[in-house]
Amino acid sequence: CGHQWGWYAYDPEANLFHYGSGNPAPWNETMRPGDNKWTMTIWGRDADTGKAKFGYQKTPHDEWDYAGVNVMILSEQTDKAGKKRKLLTHPDRNGIVYTLDRENGDLISANKLDDTVNWVKQVDLKTGLPVRDPEFGTRMDHKGKEICPSAMGYHNQGHDSYDPTKELFFMGINHICMDWEPFMLP
Repeated sequence: CGHQWGWYAYDPEANLFHYGSGNPAPWNETMRPGDNKWTMTIWGRDADTGKAKFGYQKTPHDEWDYAGVNVMILSEQTDKAGKKRKLLTHPDRNGIVYTLDRENGDLISANKLDDTVNWVKQVDLKTGLPVRDPEFGTRMDHKGKEICPSAMGYHNQGHDSYDPTKELFFMGINHICMDWEPFMLP
């Protein structure tokens, strides 16, 4: 399980606290097959019992060290049907901004911060899974060029804000890509 090292949000009405778990280890993805469940996950936990109410894994089998622990922004917004919703928005280091129903963890949206994000083509909103572009993977038989974002992430440890009157988020982002060359150690 990826550990958590920052950025909690608390919803007193639902009595839930929200946070993200980090990346799996080791970085060499060939040494850890599978989704590496519960790493890179947005959690909603009962504040009294600590029991998980939901968990949404953003980057199964994280190959790039995107460590999804950054800010969880709680807001109330009107959806397209005109209904007020309690939301959790998380700009991730992987270059995707995720919005979930903060009470049950349903994925509402998952959008690229900008068009340069290339490790993923899109996030399937029905399954919640990223549709990866293999050209930007980190496997042992492939040198990845211009993988965006870099391990630093498009959104890292900055502090963000939400303006409820304008229903706008304000966040700082990085534009740094990377090359990834695998090699064997003796």
